[in-house]
Amino acid sequence: MAPDASSDGLNAPGARLLAIDIGNTSIAIGVYAGNDLEATFRVASDRENLPDEYAMLLAGLLRGRGIEPESVDSAILSSTVPPLTSVFREVARQCFGVEALVVGPGVRTGVRVRYDNPREVGPDRILHAVAALDRYDPPLVVVDFGTALVFDAISREGDYLGGAIAPGIGPASEGLFSRAAMLSRVSLERPPSVIGRNTVHSVQAGLYFGYAEMVRGMVRRLRDELGEGATVIATGGYASIMEQEAGCFDAIEEHLNLQGLRLVYEANRPEVGAAERDRAP
Repeated sequence: MAPDASSDGLNAPGARLLAIDIGNTSIAIGVYAGNDLEATFRVASDRENLPDEYAMLLAGLLRGRGIEPESVDSAILSSTVPPLTSVFREVARQCFGVEALVVGPGVRTGVRVRYDNPREVGPDRILHAVAALDRYDPPLVVVDFGTALVFDAISREGDYLGGAIAPGIGPASEGLFSRAAMLSRVSLERPPSVIGRNTVHSVQAGLYFGYAEMVRGMVRRLRDELGEGATVIATGGYASIMEQEAGCFDAIEEHLNLQGLRLVYEANRPEVGAAERDRAP
């Protein structure tokens, strides 16, 4: 369990933590005051943007929510887009005058990783485990509806085991629309029936019911391997849309990765590390 933020400088008046989760399609940004998530933003993952451009964008977004950039005194980021990692480290320096903690090898998470090669596991998947274990008893299954549709399995002992990765709903649908000249883009929503009687409903049926069946089947298989009683947590942009049809989620956590970032930051603060060393025999 991560240390309680109420006993340190993170809860000092005006002190805020900036949490940045860089994905292939979008960047989720959260601002924490202690344990409270004060504001969230989502911007496009544009590899062409310079640090100055992102710094101006971020400062404007914060001020638009009544948060002065000067009140941010710490930052943590995870990234599955290596070129943007250095960009946002520079943003943290320029905009907030802080050195961002980057989630990766050598950063304490409190989660044992049982992957064949732990360095192959994306930081977002470990953050799923950190945040899920903070709120729920294992075993756990986390379903992330992002650029990829990711299933993560956490054992009864709280170990991260691995999981499965499939194309996300967004990229899958874009691939269909870009390669099938006669199909137009449609919104992802539940059509009247699985038998589409026009092209729009036919595409919606394939995406909506098709992905619901895949999620339901994968969750069943993961539960079979983990053992009965595994709690299933969904996160990501399409989680709430797919919730009713999939019918296999015990909870939806909209900001699971941001929660994981906060917990990892707390576990790696310099003052926490010093306190642990002082208590060591």
